[in-house]
Amino acid sequence: MSHLLAPSLLAADFANLQRDVEMVNASEAHWFHLDVMDGVFVPNISFGMPVISAIAKHAAKPLDVHLMIVDPDRYISTFAGLGAHVLTVHLEACTHVHRTLGAIREAGMKAGIALNPHTSVELLRDVALDIDLVCLMSVNPGFGGQSFIERTFQKTRQLKAMLREEGSDALIEIDGGVGMANALQLVEAGADVLVAGSSVFGASDPMAAARDLVHLEPANSR
Repeated sequence: MSHLLAPSLLAADFANLQRDVEMVNASEAHWFHLDVMDGVFVPNISFGMPVISAIAKHAAKPLDVHLMIVDPDRYISTFAGLGAHVLTVHLEACTHVHRTLGAIREAGMKAGIALNPHTSVELLRDVALDIDLVCLMSVNPGFGGQSFIERTFQKTRQLKAMLREEGSDALIEIDGGVGMANALQLVEAGADVLVAGSSVFGASDPMAAARDLVHLEPANSR
């Protein structure tokens, strides 16, 4: 069962950020997930360009940047310059999503689109071939450590079917409340990338937590 793990640095220790970045480098995780929040689109402010620039100096794995901001088009070239591998914007924040996705790709990044829990996956059908990654929010965006929304399993299956119908190879990423209690079920439903914050950085052994989230096994095979 092949999937990617992207630990969310929103849950890292910001007083020891280099240490936590180097931990992810040494772990079996695949990407760094970076949540950028503006206090307008979501009711929280996280970090911006200077912090991502500092992370990029030490990160040895791709940067998966998730913009929870209004008018994300203004910053596409900026995040490309910072070294983002994937740049994800929210459908709810984009007036002309086809144009935005094209601009992200033209800037040399993978184009991601995020959906809030209440937003239907059907709204992506017309741009399915322009997307490299769909991030399904499995909590209401804005804060780490929230409880997982159970309907995400069904939504993941619906998205997988829709992407297949449209001939899209976009990856499905799940963000919010992901841990060992639901990771396997998410991957079985069609998830390709798991974002994990508290379940990695809040663990007594983050390296082991990352390893366990990468090597998921069905209960009957353990």
